[in-house]
Amino acid sequence: MSTLFVAAASMIGFLIAYHTYGRYLARRLFDLRDDEAMPSVTQRDDVDFVPTDRSVVFGHHFTSIAGTGPIVGPALAVFWGWLPALLWVVFGSILVGGVHDLAALVISIRNRGESIGQAAGHLISRRAKFLFLIILMMALSIVLAVFGLVIANIFKLYPESVLSVWTAMPVAVLIGWRVIRRGGNLILPCLAGLVVLYLTVYLGAYHLPIDLANVLPADSFYVTPVVVWTALLLGYAFVASVLPVWLLLQPRDFINSLQLLVALVLLVVGLAVASWVGQADLIRSAPAIASNIPSDAPPMLPFLFITIACGACSGFHCLVSSGTTSKQLQCASDAQLIGYGSMLGEGMLAVLVILACCAGVGMGRLERSSVDGQTVVSRVEPDLATESTALAGEEGSAAWRSYYQTGRTAPDLASQPGAAGDATQADTGGWRKQGLAKNLAAFIDGSANFLSSIGVPLKMGVAIMSVMVACFAATTLDTATRLQRYVISELSESVGFAPGTNKYVATAIGVGVAMLIAIFAGDAPGTGGLILWPLFGATNQLLAGLALMVAVFYLARRNRSVALVAIPMFAMLLMPAWAMTFDLIENWWPARDWVLVVFGLVILSLQIWMIFEGVLLWRRGTGFSNLPDEHAR
Repeated sequence: MSTLFVAAASMIGFLIAYHTYGRYLARRLFDLRDDEAMPSVTQRDDVDFVPTDRSVVFGHHFTSIAGTGPIVGPALAVFWGWLPALLWVVFGSILVGGVHDLAALVISIRNRGESIGQAAGHLISRRAKFLFLIILMMALSIVLAVFGLVIANIFKLYPESVLSVWTAMPVAVLIGWRVIRRGGNLILPCLAGLVVLYLTVYLGAYHLPIDLANVLPADSFYVTPVVVWTALLLGYAFVASVLPVWLLLQPRDFINSLQLLVALVLLVVGLAVASWVGQADLIRSAPAIASNIPSDAPPMLPFLFITIACGACSGFHCLVSSGTTSKQLQCASDAQLIGYGSMLGEGMLAVLVILACCAGVGMGRLERSSVDGQTVVSRVEPDLATESTALAGEEGSAAWRSYYQTGRTAPDLASQPGAAGDATQADTGGWRKQGLAKNLAAFIDGSANFLSSIGVPLKMGVAIMSVMVACFAATTLDTATRLQRYVISELSESVGFAPGTNKYVATAIGVGVAMLIAIFAGDAPGTGGLILWPLFGATNQLLAGLALMVAVFYLARRNRSVALVAIPMFAMLLMPAWAMTFDLIENWWPARDWVLVVFGLVILSLQIWMIFEGVLLWRRGTGFSNLPDEHAR
């Protein structure tokens, strides 16, 4: 019952927070009103600026921010124990992440849909704008390289997910062209698209798994499944990011949001049943606070707060809020649902990830084998009465320990076709690098265990959850590519580089840099994203702190109270800077890892410089500049 109680209490807490704190932020602090002129209307171009129904915008925004971030982060952080991760997710989403996302969205819609980086120029200084844009470009390069790697590895480890993910794209284009462009209701066509999506999930699981390892040369150094998938995914991201939002982005994101809703309902029902009948027991499966921490793991403080980013607070969200969402919102009051509500929804997803990776994994370890040419998924059932020792003060069930306490590749991954020797499973440079594939598997396997309690076969459960993860990561990938195009165009305009303002040139630069990093920068082809993976969490959270700093100046300019934004700002500037400094001194410099040293020093220096710009302006007091689209409420 502990599993069900945690899930129910978290959901109730998020609902209460939305209708109290979220309403206060929207109506009182930011004074959102229905009669405001919106950029989607005043600057409509039917490519990026398109006034859109809030249900569709919610689908886009939620699926863009809820990629693999709220899955990988919590799945990695629970090795410190489920309680610290849970507390940061719940209170971080309510008091930090939701405030951050809503603030970025509001600032953008009141600045002609400009990015948060451009707003920094209006609110702080032109130098601050330039510094922020450089940080944004570096952060997005890391996002593109890492997410391309994540999806490629999902395709490699779970070939049953490939067919459904790629089928969703042409289905979305067909819906976009026939419905959104020509008018009509989007709900019924997207429901039909959802049926097609789940049909392909079944086909992929039982009849048409697409495994490139079976067709590519086994002895090739460069032509590997991860490299091929990464190149194809980044090529797709280029095309998707230059198309009008109504053609692919909106219908695909809406279908993905429906798919997430179905998967989460199944997951919650399965969790409830498994908890009710005693199959899933959070207390017995994993420790609330772990004591036997791997020797190469960093201290929980401050690393918990940067390991779990997207499930509690993520700087990437300010890019989505101010980059694509603000250009589609047709009513200012919808910002509470889109900005604050989506963050709480992602927080609930992170709670379910924590429960799946602890109580779900504790139900048993999944193993994959081949029988008569068909992949069979089976579960090694645990005996909680004898195997689980969490109540005795040790480290939980054997299934949980195999993922989080041994530091070794989980047995189910090692037995998968083509998994042996995967760079994402080997110890390629420390605690965060080696856990990527293992942590994805922990969530997918634990969730499949929950689904099995309501009669969903394990093989189908694995397919449903792996498709969900891959679809969201793909959504984040092409949204991030579109955002990188905006950032590169803004930077090019700032420095007078005219070709960079062209959307095709800017997109090609962003995708080209990400491809070079992802495919060629690592020790082996296709592992480049792992080089920058240790930077991802800290850079992401530093970005959130800087966005909150812009929001503080926004409120101060209007003589509004800044406390509710300033407190999260200090936390999100301190924790990631502390973590990055720790890594620089304790890990990267002693290991002579010069790529991480250089990137870390540059990002840290840019942050310090931008904070210095803010402090100078704050001390002057009267140096605030007018916004180009002033709303002096």
